[in-house]
Amino acid sequence: MSTRDLGTAEVLVVEALGQPGQRRFRLFARTRAYSALLWAEKEQLLNLSLVIDRILAQASEGRVLRIEARAGEADRENFTLPDDFPGLPDYDFQVGQLRLNFESERNTFVLAAVPFQVAENERGEIQPYLQADDALSLQFSMEQAQELARRITLLAGSGRPVCPLCHAVLDGGPHTCARQNGHREVIQILRDESDE
Repeated sequence: MSTRDLGTAEVLVVEALGQPGQRRFRLFARTRAYSALLWAEKEQLLNLSLVIDRILAQASEGRVLRIEARAGEADRENFTLPDDFPGLPDYDFQVGQLRLNFESERNTFVLAAVPFQVAENERGEIQPYLQADDALSLQFSMEQAQELARRITLLAGSGRPVCPLCHAVLDGGPHTCARQNGHREVIQILRDESDE
């Protein structure tokens, strides 16, 4: 697999477009020479956030810990493209696979993104294909990693609530939790803003 190295990220931010339940997520990055919009699934970004947090905790010997989202905090954040981000980025694709490495000698993260495409195979079936030859990578600092993980956590937490045990989306109706074998009801407590 050949990977195009974009260099060191000057801007690395996550954004969600649309209403909860129908949102699309993207990571936008700009280096000195290139720009990229990387469309990803919410779960891909959440996993990226968790891996970043684990690496930060290990690399800092526990001095950097995971930041949990707080209700309403995402509403105060700006999750949009910077004004100077190019209208037509150099790279714009749906991510099929994300890989994260940490270079301890330089205290630098390396994120590799592999695009995927949906195409018809020889039997006429529609299938996704990873385009490993079109993969790209970029580097970013520990501080950028911590901020990215924080923003992903906030953004993901601002959508529909999920079951704390099985992580299934709670749509307000009954929920049978596989982690509880369906024997105990999970209750969602909604707070009115006037109560705070």
